[in-house]
Parts: sequence; structure tokens; C-alpha cells
Amino acid sequence: MAGKLSITVMAGGPSAEREVSLRSGAGVARALRSLGHAVSELDPLGPGWQLPAGTELVFLALHGTYGEDGAVQAELDKLGVLYTGCDAAASRIGFDKVLTKERCVAAGVATARFTVMNAVGAPWPMGWNPPVVLKPVCQGSSVGLQFVERVADWSAALTEAMRHDSRVLVEEKISGRECTVGIVGDEILPAIEVRPKGIYDYNTKYHTRTAEYFCPAPFEAETTQRVQAAAFSAFKAIGGRDYARVDVIVRPNGEPVVLEVNTLPGMTETSSLPKAAKVAGISYEALCQRMVEMALARK
Repeated sequence: MAGKLSITVMAGGPSAEREVSLRSGAGVARALRSLGHAVSELDPLGPGWQLPAGTELVFLALHGTYGEDGAVQAELDKLGVLYTGCDAAASRIGFDKVLTKERCVAAGVATARFTVMNAVGAPWPMGWNPPVVLKPVCQGSSVGLQFVERVADWSAALTEAMRHDSRVLVEEKISGRECTVGIVGDEILPAIEVRPKGIYDYNTKYHTRTAEYFCPAPFEAETTQRVQAAAFSAFKAIGGRDYARVDVIVRPNGEPVVLEVNTLPGMTETSSLPKAAKVAGISYEALCQRMVEMALARK
């Protein structure tokens, strides 16, 4: 184990996921202090933030814009400070759902058929049939997610999705079982099956808790292997390092379809990555320490 360090946990920030990020950061800070590290906490709400003097490593607990999009990583690179998680380039790709899908397609990783809209009044896409899913291209955690079951609902759904971004991903709605796969280093954690009671959006994830989680996901062994392999391939396709969480839908025939890669997954007490790590025998504190050590290995 690495020695005791002066670590700054960055959490909060200006994104739509600020509240959850603050919870992630509080949990990480508690864990790192319990391990004996000297921990400062920094909320980079606007430009001009400064790291506390003597910071040896930054633990990124930011989510969404300015956390997962590569912006803060690029600034920390300029400062020459070590930080946890993916680098600026992989973060930018992972946060952009279109770039992620293009990388998956190039790597032969199955992903849902898609197109992109960049105007509120855009007509229904030619050659498509409902149902479709609309997602802001650069938002995380299901922010702005819309399901369109009928063409008549298209205009209102597109308008709502475009409140969150200037580009909206239109994706075929895949029927199947939803799951998420955590990756820590070269270890692929047990898959978690998510069974939402209704739409699995931001509110469901973090407020109403109206979803059931099964870990390990109750798939046949062969399906589990395919799901984990697809997740790891997507992680590598975007140039990921250290850790991430990959969302996958499993078709009834067992085929995994990758939806997106989350380069700074939630670290709250209810988040999927710590849940899966616990099932794999990794405590929350040990998970945080491992994230620190992977960053230190780049020194």
C-alpha cells in the first residue's frame, strides 16, 4: 500500500449532477481519511479555483460537465498534478455519446443503431420506426433522457432533450435486460442487473430509488462472459484507464449491446461501482485506495 498522502477530493462543480457529485465526494473523503490520508475538499464551481498547497494527488469525484468531459483533466495536466481515472482524451470521448458509439463501431463492439439531431424543429428521421430513445449527446446519468413510443410524441420529446444540449442522440430502443459493468484496472467486476419500475432516469437513480439491483446479474455463465467482454472492449475502445462503468442492454438472445461508458462513475453509498466491488470482495475504502494507487503508478 502507498504511504499516507495529501489528497484533494474534487466534487460538486457546475454540472446538472452537482448534488450527486457532492455525495460521491463526501463518501470518498471519509474513506480516504479513515485510511490515514490528509484530505482536502475542493468544489470547482467556477474558473479560478486553486488546489490546496502541498496537494500530491487529486481524487476526481466530479460527474457530468467539467468533470467527465475532459475539461478538468486537461487543467490538471497543465498543472502537472496526478489525478484518478481516465485522461482528458478518453474522458472527452466517453462523455460524448456519439464519439463513444463511433469508437465502439470501429472496434466491433455492438451498439444500438443511432443518428444525431441538432435542431429543435428537426423532423422525424427518415427510415426509422418508433420506439426510439433520445439522449443529450453530452450529459451524464440519464439527464434529459426521453422515450418516444409514437411519432406524435417526437416534437415534444426532442424539445425537452434539447434543453440539455445542442445535439441529441436518437437511438433505437433495444428490448432486453439492463445491466451495468464496473471495471477497476484489469479486473472486470460482477455485472449488476437493473430492473427499473418505470423509466430508469436521473430521478429513479438518485431520488425515488424505484429500481431493483441484482449483483451478480442472474445471467447464464456464457451471457455473463459476453456482457463483461463487451464492457471491457468498450472501455478499451475509448482509451479508458484505471476504472469506469459501462452500461449494457442484453437482448433476449443473450447479445450484449453497449449503451455508454461512464468514466467517473458515482461513488455514493447507493452507486453501482461500489456495490459491484463489494460483491467482488473489495470494500469501499479498499476501492478508493486502489483508485489512488493506480494514479500513483503513473508518477
